[in-house]
Amino acid sequence: MTETLFPHLKLDQLWAATCETLYMTSLSGLATFLLGILFGLALFLTARGGLFQNRAVYSVISVLVNVFRSIPFIILIVLLIPFTKTLIGTILGADAALPALIVGAAPFYARLVEIGLREVDKGVIEASRSMGARLSTLIFRVLLPESSPALVSGMTVTLIALVSYSAMAGVIGAGGLGNLAYLEGFQRNHS
Repeated sequence: MTETLFPHLKLDQLWAATCETLYMTSLSGLATFLLGILFGLALFLTARGGLFQNRAVYSVISVLVNVFRSIPFIILIVLLIPFTKTLIGTILGADAALPALIVGAAPFYARLVEIGLREVDKGVIEASRSMGARLSTLIFRVLLPESSPALVSGMTVTLIALVSYSAMAGVIGAGGLGNLAYLEGFQRNHS
């Protein structure tokens, strides 16, 4: 049936493209998760009323998160070409897509982490602080476990966005399913 609908598509090409997309999505997803947790915690802790309220730090991180979240991904890829070339050594291939994927998705997830952490009951935070919990205990035993449903659902949305981002990156040379769809679908039918 596949041959009837897509006569030019070879299953080995589809498999290779799927593997490239999974590679880009999983590596960038892992980095996005770690950076998003880090920046989301920083936003939560330094916000007004936070444990380490610091308007300057919060403002800088918040502006960076908002700016990078608002840049359309295809434009972000182009803006990061010099950075990618310096870091990876090339602007083509799945590895070259990783910096743009991470820079595009980490701020998005960081904001979702901050929102998830704000949903944690203030009474639980105050109770743990009054019992003398250190910051590391508060983060790893209270904040992250209590906000885990929001963190998981936020990461799910972010991973779906990363698949979409990887398809856009594929169109401009990163490989994966986006590249396959562009070359075998669009280019083949418009040549």
